[in-house]
Amino acid sequence: MFDYPALFRLDGRRAIVVGAGSGIGKTSAEALAAFGAHVTCADLDAAAAERTAAAIAAAGGKADAVHIDVRDTKTVTAAFARDRAIDVLVSTPGINVRKPILKITDDEFDRVIDVNLKGTFRLIRAAGESMAERGKGSIIAFSSIRSVTVEPGQGVYAATKAGIVQLLRAFAAEMGPRGVRANAIAPGVVDTPLTAPIKQNADWYEGYARKSILGRWAKPEELAGMVVYLASDASSYVTGACMFVDGGWTAADGRFQPPL
Repeated sequence: MFDYPALFRLDGRRAIVVGAGSGIGKTSAEALAAFGAHVTCADLDAAAAERTAAAIAAAGGKADAVHIDVRDTKTVTAAFARDRAIDVLVSTPGINVRKPILKITDDEFDRVIDVNLKGTFRLIRAAGESMAERGKGSIIAFSSIRSVTVEPGQGVYAATKAGIVQLLRAFAAEMGPRGVRANAIAPGVVDTPLTAPIKQNADWYEGYARKSILGRWAKPEELAGMVVYLASDASSYVTGACMFVDGGWTAADGRFQPPL
C-alpha cells in the first residue's frame, strides 16, 4: 500500500517563513518544523523571530532565525544567501491602511504596495532563483479573501492581495518547467496583530464573525494545515492555485437569511 502519511512529511527539507515572529507566520513555522522541516524564522522584528525559533527548538524541532525587511532588497538577498538550499518559502507579511480611496495619500498607497505586493515579489524572486537552480521547491504566499471580495476602506489592500494571486500564477507558469511550484493562500478573518484593531469594536468583530458560514473568526493555527499541505509532496500536482481558508466567507452572501 502507498505510504500516504509520508506525503506530508518534510524531513530533510529547509523552509524559510517570513513573518514568523507572530500570527500566521509563527504558526506556519511551528507546523513546518513539527512535520520535520528545518525552519528559518525570518521577521522584521529579529527578537520575535528568535523567540519563535527558540520555541521550536524547545519542542524538539530544528530552527534558526534571521532578520529580514521585505521593503529592502539587500536584506532579502542576504537572508537567502545564507542558505541556497531552501525547499520552501512561506511569505506572510502584510499591512493595511483602512481609508476610502479618496483619502489615501500617495505615501500610504506606496507603503501598502511596497510591503504587500513588492515585498512578495522580492521574496519569490530571491527564493525562486535558488530553487530553479536545484530543480525543486514550493513557494507559498498569503493573499486574502480581499483578493475577490472587498468593502469600503480596503481598496489598496485588496488590490495588493489580488495582485499577489496573479503574481504567483505567473510565477507558477514560468517556474513549472524548472520544477518549482507556486501557490497562494487566501485566509478569511484571522485573529492576528493585523486585525487586532477590529477586536476593539464589538459590532465590527461580531459582524465579521457572522459573515463566515462557521460563524466565527479563525485562529492562526487553522491556516497551518494548508501551509504544510502546499509545502509537502501531498500537493505535488498543485501549482498556480489560490486556496481559500475562509470559513466559507466567499461561498455565501450572508447579508440576509431568507425565510426557507
